[in-house]
Amino acid sequence: MRLVCVLILALGLNACYSAGKRGGEAAPAIYDFGPPAGRLTEAAAGALAIEVRAPLWFDTAGIDYRLAYADAARLREYTLARWAGPPAQMIQQRLAQKLPLIPSGQGRTRCVVRVEIDEFSQIFTTPETSRGVLRGRYELLDRNRGKVAGRDIVIEIDAPTPDARGGVSALTAAVDRLADDIFAWHAGPDARALAPCAG
Repeated sequence: MRLVCVLILALGLNACYSAGKRGGEAAPAIYDFGPPAGRLTEAAAGALAIEVRAPLWFDTAGIDYRLAYADAARLREYTLARWAGPPAQMIQQRLAQKLPLIPSGQGRTRCVVRVEIDEFSQIFTTPETSRGVLRGRYELLDRNRGKVAGRDIVIEIDAPTPDARGGVSALTAAVDRLADDIFAWHAGPDARALAPCAG
């Protein structure tokens, strides 16, 4: 009888310890892209909308990473770090903050800049070396959603630290670089492609 009581007490203490350990774990760190970025220009508002799309498996708040040196095809998520929202929505918001664009569906526009994201993750080439990778394409669509022009996206930024914080820093810089690229495309020699959206 005494042995049974001892076993029950031990199991009870173990259950309390386990529950306390789970309850005492640090809460996940929540990341976004930082304070709202200043606009690159104050061009005519409402001329263009921005729309960002991503595969369904990116429609989570997980911060993704890959170990290129071990199993590059396996997409992993940090357990104690999360995005504040789905990355596609956050990228769209950031681009709308920096460029003379409005989020798709929030106003009447003639044309849309559509960004298709294929990769948005931190890739480790060694356990101590990684980079934020943003790949995909962006296109200018006319009022009938026909493609007017487009370019591929291949942006890689070295992460300052081999952890979630370093990955967030690199991926934030990659999104800002994308904004710079779209702005240069919009204002550069290819600006004639925007003629169907003018006026």
